[in-house]
Amino acid sequence: MWTATGVWRWRHNPLRRPTDLFEAWVAFAAVVCVLLVAPAVGCAAGLRVDDRLQRAAREQQQERFLVPAVVVRPAEEGPGGAEANPQRQSPRRTLVVAEWTAPDGSGHRGTVPAAEEPPQAGDRFRIWTDTRGRLVGRPLDAASAGAHAAVVGLAAAAGVALLAETGRRLVVRRLVHRRHALLDRAWAEAWRDWGRAGAGS
Repeated sequence: MWTATGVWRWRHNPLRRPTDLFEAWVAFAAVVCVLLVAPAVGCAAGLRVDDRLQRAAREQQQERFLVPAVVVRPAEEGPGGAEANPQRQSPRRTLVVAEWTAPDGSGHRGTVPAAEEPPQAGDRFRIWTDTRGRLVGRPLDAASAGAHAAVVGLAAAAGVALLAETGRRLVVRRLVHRRHALLDRAWAEAWRDWGRAGAGS
């Protein structure tokens, strides 16, 4: 409150330069963008992304199914298998050949990651497939969709705030350069009559 009062009184200060007033208005606009515009943009972006992700999550939950699968045998390691890179940092799940029945009743066999280590023939586990039995990823759930939307909203708000602050800094930089140029010009004009009698010194 005291800052606002001081700024209001400063408007009529005789030492105030035109560029000072312009800089103050730019700073005020940047504050409005950071406090009002950025949250509004972030909220709008987050809600829009959340709506799309929630719709996609519902579609995936209707089109993807968790079906039982049976291990037939371990899959053969190719040239790019575990022995090809003994210094790999993250462990890779063992691949097995499994059989499963799709929701439409068709039978399938394919190579999938094992559910347990070490895999044994006859082990049962569940995998995600579509209606025709093709392997798919786990469907997106509502909580994950909301989290992704929140991240997008925060990123949008931060982007607007950063853009406003960057614009303010660029304007202030231009104003400082202009003030220095005006000061140099004033010194150059004063230097012509510096120390001369009758020059008002």
